[in-house]
Amino acid sequence: MKKEILDKIEIRQGDITQLDVDAIVNAANTSLLGGGGVDGAIHRAAGPGLLEECQTLGGCPTGEARITSGYNLGARHIIHTVGPVYSGKPRDKTLLAGCYRNSLQLAVENNLTSIAFPAISCGVYGYPIEKACKIAVDTTGTFLKTNPTIARVIFMLFSRPNLTVYEEYMQSLVKKD
Repeated sequence: MKKEILDKIEIRQGDITQLDVDAIVNAANTSLLGGGGVDGAIHRAAGPGLLEECQTLGGCPTGEARITSGYNLGARHIIHTVGPVYSGKPRDKTLLAGCYRNSLQLAVENNLTSIAFPAISCGVYGYPIEKACKIAVDTTGTFLKTNPTIARVIFMLFSRPNLTVYEEYMQSLVKKD
């Protein structure tokens, strides 16, 4: 991956709801009506207006994405995407890559330049972090090559072990270039 693409990608540990970016990505369920993990945290931090808007969207199929206002968050928008429940089948990779690609595409369509992702599908949906990380970073890097309007992508990891996986994968890409 070229240096100018890698320079747009940041890896951090922390609470995605605290970021001041154009959009944070919510690892949602198909109803978009809130849940556990990062989904519940985003709904709680954004406030009741988010649930009201999500109720008008009619849900979201796995691998696709929808956009809402950010409400009480520092982020101006929330892009909701539904990751696959991990099954070990090739379709999992296709659907997870779709989450990243479709979220980034919504950002471009809405003139957003900064976006932050959690580790989609790596919580209760059981996607192995090492596999999910490669899909997330590689899909994002490929997208950034043809969409230069996105200036900054943050992968915001909640746990130290997940952060380490992303840091090590990014280091391996720097060495290859």
